[in-house]
Amino acid sequence: IYQRLDAPLIRTGIKTAELVKYADNAFHALKISFANELGVLAGIEGIDGHELMDIFVQDTKLNLSPVYLRPGYAFGGSCLPKDLRALNHRARTRDLPTPVLASILKSNDRHKQRALALITETGKKRVAVLGLSFKPNTDDLRESPAVELVEGLLGKGCHLQIYDRNVALARLVGANKEFIEREIPHISSLMVPDLESALADAEVVVVTSGDKEFRGLADLLRPNQQLVELERIVDNVDGLGERYHGIAW
Repeated sequence: IYQRLDAPLIRTGIKTAELVKYADNAFHALKISFANELGVLAGIEGIDGHELMDIFVQDTKLNLSPVYLRPGYAFGGSCLPKDLRALNHRARTRDLPTPVLASILKSNDRHKQRALALITETGKKRVAVLGLSFKPNTDDLRESPAVELVEGLLGKGCHLQIYDRNVALARLVGANKEFIEREIPHISSLMVPDLESALADAEVVVVTSGDKEFRGLADLLRPNQQLVELERIVDNVDGLGERYHGIAW
């Protein structure tokens, strides 16, 4: 039927094809609601909402691109949570309901709870957490969802080994150092210097980072170890069978 169309041909399963259509329309509805909420807030602030969004859509590297549209772990860092809170606070001071914007942090928190449950439901207590910063190739721990996960696992009585090659406690400075000293001051006793040490006693290995260092992790696991991926980076996981758990796949 479509052979005359100049467009890519994608072959997939019926259920996937059906859900893609729903995903398309849900995302279109989300974009409309997002633009409308920001437009109304802009108008209240004396800003032209159309000018705002005309500038917004010029960014095709992040704003209009596949970036951030892959399932994975929760967002964090020093910008996204802070700016969402600020935007929602400003809307409240203007008596403007913003249900789409207000739901984003709630959804993110629910995703963090889902990750914690995925690990604790294994029934294992010795856990290796691979990745602590909020994104690969940075040592920034501020509002890192991995830090919150560590806190949650400790609260559940788990024994942790944490490894992140980008985080060297001795080099942490400023707000980053203050954050870790305030949130989990005993983290230095939980961190190990290499991947081998992290895996040594673990019953469950949790990947929170998309660091390419973890691609070959499946080949390093022992038969009694389970793998929980919060960021999809590990290759050759098919052989793990029921020992493999993905947060959104």
